[in-house]
Amino acid sequence: MRGFLASSIGVTCAAALALPAALPSGALAATAAHPRAGAADTSTGARAADALPAAPPGAHPLPAADDTPGHTRSLPLPDAPADRSPGEGPDERALTPREVEPFSLLGVVWDDPDALLEGRVQVRTRSTVTGAWSGWQELETHHDDHGADRSTPEGAAGRGATAPLWVGRSDAVELRVTSRDDHRHQGERTTDRLPEGLRLDLVDPGEAPAPEEPAPQPTRAGAPAAEPAEPAALPAPAAEPAVLPELTREETLAELEAARAVEEAEAGAAGPGQRAQPYVGPRPKIVTRKGWGADEKLREKGFSYTGKVKAAFVHHSATGNNYTCAEAPSVIRGIYRYHTKSSGWRDLGYNFMVDKCGTVYEGRAGGVDKAVLGAHTLGFNSNSTGIAVLGSYSSVKPPKAAVDAVAKLTAWKLGLSGANPKGKVTLTSGGSNLYAKGKKVSLHVISGHRDGYSTECPGTRLYGQLGTARSASARLQGR
Repeated sequence: MRGFLASSIGVTCAAALALPAALPSGALAATAAHPRAGAADTSTGARAADALPAAPPGAHPLPAADDTPGHTRSLPLPDAPADRSPGEGPDERALTPREVEPFSLLGVVWDDPDALLEGRVQVRTRSTVTGAWSGWQELETHHDDHGADRSTPEGAAGRGATAPLWVGRSDAVELRVTSRDDHRHQGERTTDRLPEGLRLDLVDPGEAPAPEEPAPQPTRAGAPAAEPAEPAALPAPAAEPAVLPELTREETLAELEAARAVEEAEAGAAGPGQRAQPYVGPRPKIVTRKGWGADEKLREKGFSYTGKVKAAFVHHSATGNNYTCAEAPSVIRGIYRYHTKSSGWRDLGYNFMVDKCGTVYEGRAGGVDKAVLGAHTLGFNSNSTGIAVLGSYSSVKPPKAAVDAVAKLTAWKLGLSGANPKGKVTLTSGGSNLYAKGKKVSLHVISGHRDGYSTECPGTRLYGQLGTARSASARLQGR
């Protein structure tokens, strides 16, 4: 829908866990909160920064252009003992408390995308605002199901990774990783060894780029009166907006009709004299990549598309709920950097994201009205769109504003391709732990991630709201 694209957006566009009595070997048993970095220790006269070691020499930022906002700092975990025998007990690794450069999001990464981290990953961090240490928080370890299909170049080039966790601005960290959490084992792939090449990636999402100043226009001040007038300059391309405004249903229908007319004209086909009115909801307000501060140098150039969007898969980001709506753009920039620099994907995996206040954000680049191929539901990325609600909703009820936003977004996005939000659709699996590659599967048009892959996502509480979202989405389409 090239016409529609031009009128909307261009293509460029824990819960704290109780501290166990025994820490993994190598971990520092430090249960008291450390003072804020740089604060005076009144009992000794020493500065609190002296109490924690700095990051070791092996820690290094991933390569990045000098003008790239934000950074990713990587802390390697120690290797397993060379004499360790399978079955002798849990494989344990740890990073003792240490001061690091400020960061806001973290995750554990390893080399082989096919290797599972069977066990627990727990972390605690120190706030730069309060100077207090958080409780232990657990990372979602089975995150391989959020990603590109293995048969694609993007899937083959990726790395293994936990879900990222948003912790807010922090300047110190402690980590422990333990293998063999029995209730998470998955058959033949189960192992009591942790993956090779484990590292902790600490992500500073950086600040959103400052708005670009318009180029100065030449003036004619002081020019001789007899000098011929200069030819008018061609107008500059329209800048990508930071926000696509909400449209009424009538405005949305008008845009859709205009786009179809352009497509038919380009194809040399005569449109029908009278066309049935499509079932499509009004376009919601969408914060574009420019609006949330995407650094387009992080992603691969070019775009990847799939066929007609027949279904929407709803996810939770599993990044935790400890963010404010004002911080949502920073959370998204952190996830974007984690997906591209840590997981090794071509771009942000999700097509859209929704925060707890109901704001909708553009995800993977390529055009919000286009069938952009995402990396969100292993086995079912084709012919679908992926929507992630920022947060973790296994035990926490999602805000009504977020569920309403999912309904509004799907009413519009699915309506562009004529899909009924309350209907079923048959998709062909690209290969998942539920459905073999090539198997035809009947799914809800609005499905949860767990419908296509055996996973906790999108969390039990969010999954339980999908029926409400389907009904509301269909009503918005006029069904």
